[in-house]
Amino acid sequence: MPAPNLFLVYVTDVERATAFYADLFEIEPVMRAPRYVPFEIAPGVLFALWSGRTDGLSAQTPRSFEVGLMVSRSAAAVDDVYAAWVGKGVTVVEEPHDEVFGRTFVVADPDGNLIRVSPTD
Repeated sequence: MPAPNLFLVYVTDVERATAFYADLFEIEPVMRAPRYVPFEIAPGVLFALWSGRTDGLSAQTPRSFEVGLMVSRSAAAVDDVYAAWVGKGVTVVEEPHDEVFGRTFVVADPDGNLIRVSPTD
């Protein structure tokens, strides 16, 4: 069976979200369409922003997703990403703390979708 290779994050403003994720992850999208913008995060694997159909798009439609970024196993590496992202003005949901799987923190994108940084498994 094939493994998942497309991960969609639902957003209300694709241009705003594209700018946010391009800056946060320091990557550029592979293309830009009015309601869909994919980033290739590994060969054949896309992380994409999607606003949905224009006839059903509403700011009140719930959007929820947690994106994970795993960094080297050191707490210092997690703290370094936190410092860099705070410098970019992200919204912090959970400050760095230790969990059963290691050091972690959570920020939110402009739509409230969560982005968790943690150590590599």
